[in-house]
Amino acid sequence: MIPRHDPELKAFASDNYAGVHPEILEAIARANGGHQISYGEDVYTEALQDVFRQHFGETASAYPVFNGTAANVVSLRSMLENWQAVICAESAHIHTDEGGAPEVAAGIKLFTVPTPDGKLTPELIDTQAWGFGDVHRPQPGVVSISNTTELGTVYTPAEIKAICEHAHQLGLKVHLDGSRLTNAAAALGVPLRALTTDAGVDVLSFGGTKIGLLYGEAVVVLNPEAARGVDYLRKTYMQLSSKMRFVSVQFEALLAGDLWLRNARQANAMGRRLAEAVRDIPGVEVPRPVEANAVFAILPPEVTERLQKRFRFYTWNPAIGEVRWMCSYDTTEADVDAFAAAVREELSV
Repeated sequence: MIPRHDPELKAFASDNYAGVHPEILEAIARANGGHQISYGEDVYTEALQDVFRQHFGETASAYPVFNGTAANVVSLRSMLENWQAVICAESAHIHTDEGGAPEVAAGIKLFTVPTPDGKLTPELIDTQAWGFGDVHRPQPGVVSISNTTELGTVYTPAEIKAICEHAHQLGLKVHLDGSRLTNAAAALGVPLRALTTDAGVDVLSFGGTKIGLLYGEAVVVLNPEAARGVDYLRKTYMQLSSKMRFVSVQFEALLAGDLWLRNARQANAMGRRLAEAVRDIPGVEVPRPVEANAVFAILPPEVTERLQKRFRFYTWNPAIGEVRWMCSYDTTEADVDAFAAAVREELSV
């Protein structure tokens, strides 16, 4: 069958645009054939628990789901009583990009906090962590952070530890949206548990799709006392895969060796290369630090419009002409250089 698209064409819109890493496809093929018990009782999902525990500690339990929105919804719902709310950054994915799923599907109130860089701090948390005992106000129950953040910034282990210690002192649990956790760990040169288990995170949404999987994310309970009913909630929210072996084997291929690190390092390196390639082009402003694989830039609107006809990417803030460029695990130096050349060409018109 002839492909319906140009396999050589790359975009800078999202790391979700990338195809499946060949090693992941090979793993899926190895898991195929014969019969395995459905709904997670297969040998691949059993082996997956050991793989996650190698990265996150002996108390970690992983629950594969289909997508990141579900991972966040199931995670947060398992951590909250019905009367409790979540404190998150105003730019958080659970607030801006999940179609209201936490509110609509799970009935979760979000208390949002404006942040200059997408990162919460203990002081910022305190702007919403109040009203305890007031029956008229939803009770703060969970602090949710993203690493990397939606603005491409990266929390350090010390920053996350400070948030967790402060939240726990207030009686709050901590959830981490880790759709790009691998990119954060690679950027800092630390193991995955340094940004999660060791820092005090209670429940993690671990991302796979953006780093080379065909599909699949995981709810990872790091603190068993912080979540309840994940098994039941996963079914309730239509995320219990019948052929779970094909989700689980992907994570095993990603995490059992260094594939996650290789992929994240490549995406991050291309993000840095792109930022450096465009930073000195007259008419381009790079207003945010490039800490992982996301590059934010401000361009004249007419330039953005022409450039988007050549390469797919998203406008982030149309009010100021800000766009977002994402690099993926399969982005190459040639891809970056071609895109940077196109930016220069369009600005010279």
